[in-house]
Amino acid sequence: MASIVLKRTGQKMPLIGFGLWKVTKSSCADTVYNALKAGYRLLDGAGDYGNEKEAGEGLRRAIADGVVKREEVFVTSKLWNTFHQYDHAKALAKKQLELWGIDYFDLFLVHFPIALQYVDPSHRYPPEWWGDDGKVHLQNTPMHETWRAMEELVDEGKAKNIGLSNSQGSLILDVLRYARIEPQVLQIELHPYLTQEPLLNLCKTLGIAVTGYSSLGPQSYVELGVDKGVPNLLNHDVVGTVAKNAGKSHAQVLLRWAVQQGVAVIPKSNNHDRLVQNLQVDSFELSEADMKALSSLNINLRLNDPADIDPRMGIFA
Repeated sequence: MASIVLKRTGQKMPLIGFGLWKVTKSSCADTVYNALKAGYRLLDGAGDYGNEKEAGEGLRRAIADGVVKREEVFVTSKLWNTFHQYDHAKALAKKQLELWGIDYFDLFLVHFPIALQYVDPSHRYPPEWWGDDGKVHLQNTPMHETWRAMEELVDEGKAKNIGLSNSQGSLILDVLRYARIEPQVLQIELHPYLTQEPLLNLCKTLGIAVTGYSSLGPQSYVELGVDKGVPNLLNHDVVGTVAKNAGKSHAQVLLRWAVQQGVAVIPKSNNHDRLVQNLQVDSFELSEADMKALSSLNINLRLNDPADIDPRMGIFA
């Protein structure tokens, strides 16, 4: 499978992974097992998804059945906003590893550059964005404190690689000023409605690998009621024309658009046929004209913006 070689460790991160966002707990173990059986070798999870224990069960079952070896699977997870304080970050990473039932993460990301007040996991986990009163409570923990904890997780062998998510260039450059271990991966929202060329160029220049999420655009947000009323990319005429030219599905060309730019993708599907189709997007190429046609759909539409929850979290302002 095509992969990206990470700069510091030389570890290969698969270009096509399986995303665990919104994979329901009841089916998660089976879904992960079937994804690994179908050929996926990257699992993208997070503490906030609330399904790490079940994902770990699927992974461990696949290992026990000889489907994969642990070292063949690239496991990504993320540190949630309420655990940015140094000791909380260290403790939570260990808790997350216990939930997965594994000894290390291949990649551990800071989920958002937003520090929220601590919520004890024994009280509520995952804590999401809000306190018990339904309000957002910010906390004054600087990123350099969080990053020190992330680096020590590498020192202790609990994370092979560390990185950032939902971060813009100014923050990445700030982290690089003090990082002893540089971020290896940036995970961002990326689709033809939000092409982010300057950020991709910065990461390429710095040697930071990029993973794109929400590759199908608004589709993932319809059920949450936050798709912002734009046309579904899976039904878009331009996407349809490109798909017809390539002889592929709409979803496949949207994923290929990212992969062809050297960006890893992490789609999820509860449909086995689509799950398999998504894995095949490194087997064809789009023409330069088709790539440009897809990129021309850019309207800087950001679907995952914490400022929609509270303007004080306007990290993309």
